Amino acid sequence: MKTYTTLLLDVDDTLLDFGAAEKVALQSLFKDQKLPLTDEVKSRYKEINHGLWKSFEEGKISRDDVVNTRFSTLFKEFGIEVDGFLLEQSYQSYLGEGNQLVEGAYELLSSLQHEFDLYIVTNGVSKTQYKRLNAAGIYPFFKDIFVSEDTGYQKPMKEYFQYVFDRIPNIELDKTLIIGDSFSADIIGGVGSGIDTCWVNPKMLSNDSDVVPTYEIQKLDELYKILNIEEKVLVNSSN
Repeated sequence: MKTYTTLLLDVDDTLLDFGAAEKVALQSLFKDQKLPLTDEVKSRYKEINHGLWKSFEEGKISRDDVVNTRFSTLFKEFGIEVDGFLLEQSYQSYLGEGNQLVEGAYELLSSLQHEFDLYIVTNGVSKTQYKRLNAAGIYPFFKDIFVSEDTGYQKPMKEYFQYVFDRIPNIELDKTLIIGDSFSADIIGGVGSGIDTCWVNPKMLSNDSDVVPTYEIQKLDELYKILNIEEKVLVNSSN
C-alpha cells in the first residue's frame, strides 16, 4: 500500500454538492427576475455553462468570460437582454449559501486531518468557495486553499499545479495525491504534473482518453482503504 503525506482535494462534487447549491441559486435568481425556471432553460444553462468552463480549462477564455457571459448568453437565446455581470453577482451571492456536503465528506476530512496535510485545489470563484467551505464547517481542516481566481492559472494547467507545489512546504510529489471528480481538470492535470490521482466518479462515466487515474472510486468512503486509515464514527458533525 502506497503511503501519502499530502492530499489535494477538489471542492465541487467532490466535497460539496454543487448540484444542490446550483439548483437553489438558479431558482432564487430566476425568482428575482420574475421568470419561470423551466426544464428547458435549466438544460440549456447547463450546456452553456459546461461549454464555457471547458473552454476555460483549455485556456481559451478567461474566468471572467465564463461568469460574466453565461447568463447574458442564456437569456439572449430566449429573446431577453440582461446585464450578465449583474446577474452573475446575484447568482454568486445565492451560490455562496450552498454548503451542502457530499455524503461522508465531513467524516472523511475529520479522519484525514491528523494523518495528512490537506489542501483545497479548485477552479471556482474565490469569494464564493471560501464562503461555502466556511459555512459547511470544513474550512479548518485545510492547511491552505488554492483557488484559480487567486493563482492566475487553472486546473489542469501545469502552471497552476506548480503554483500550488511552490507554496506547500517540503512537498514530496511522489507522496502527493489529488482527489477530484473532474477528469479533465483533476485527473489530466494531476497526471500531467507528475502526481498520483484519484477520480471520484459516482456516475461511472466512461474514460475515453489514454490517461489512466491511479485510483477510481464511486464514493468517498472508498478512500479509507486506499489511504489505509480507519473510519471514525462521529456522534456530532457539522453536516
